[in-house]
Amino acid sequence: MSDLSVLSPFAVPLAAVFGLLVGSFLNVVIYRVPVMMERGWTVFAKEYLNLPLTEEESRTFNLMKPDSCCPKCRVPIRAWQNIPIVSYLLLRGKCASCQTKISIRYPLIELLTGVLFGLVAWQYGWSWITLGGLVLTAFLISLTFIDADTQYLPDSMTLPLIWLGLIFNLDGGFVPLQSAVLGAVAGYGSIWLLCAVYKLIKGEIGMGNGDFKLIAALGAWLGISALPVLIFVSSLIGLVAAIVMRVAKGQHFAFGPALTVSGWIIFTANDSVWRAVNWWLTHPVL
Repeated sequence: MSDLSVLSPFAVPLAAVFGLLVGSFLNVVIYRVPVMMERGWTVFAKEYLNLPLTEEESRTFNLMKPDSCCPKCRVPIRAWQNIPIVSYLLLRGKCASCQTKISIRYPLIELLTGVLFGLVAWQYGWSWITLGGLVLTAFLISLTFIDADTQYLPDSMTLPLIWLGLIFNLDGGFVPLQSAVLGAVAGYGSIWLLCAVYKLIKGEIGMGNGDFKLIAALGAWLGISALPVLIFVSSLIGLVAAIVMRVAKGQHFAFGPALTVSGWIIFTANDSVWRAVNWWLTHPVL
């Protein structure tokens, strides 16, 4: 725990409450960004082919518009019904209008965001690193669930995350700028080369382009020296997840969540991850 967090007893609870509010917005991001992508592709294709757009396709659809509503009865959600976790409990997990069950995932994402925000504040206290960590955490949570749901890692999120990492490290926020730039370049280039060789040998695509950009983004945030540990830890997480899920041969597996989880752990735990991995590698029997 940093000295700043000891001197700032309200850092953790304030960050956690803020995380609950951000988590409510992340639910919107997770649902709408893939829909926005698909609509964008559809509109582009129809305009290219000179085909008319439907009324639904012509409507504005982004993170702000239209207002959130029940996906079944389409009744707009009131302001108090957006209060994180509390509104879910008051509504007993059902839509106030049509009584359709609300997915438990919504309050769980809010709770997860609150907990992770609190952990970042607990680790770094009131600091520039904490601010960057909260931004990184919000992006990683969104990308985790979007990739798990759709196997998409949107450029609209991965590319800004690269630039935010470089900006965050302009003055050595988490790592020196040189390490951040090299991390972004090496993260993308090395994995791209590895997958190109794999495709040449096996004739299959081993990893999507979105994963390349996500690794580049994590390299920009964590620096080039973190890449070996990032790849190692994410590979372990991905392997365990694949075994647990019993992914069938030939079935695509979303690797993004393994990257996001390992990236967040490295950012938050910092040197502890290096020591743990080093200890594990020096005890091969285990």
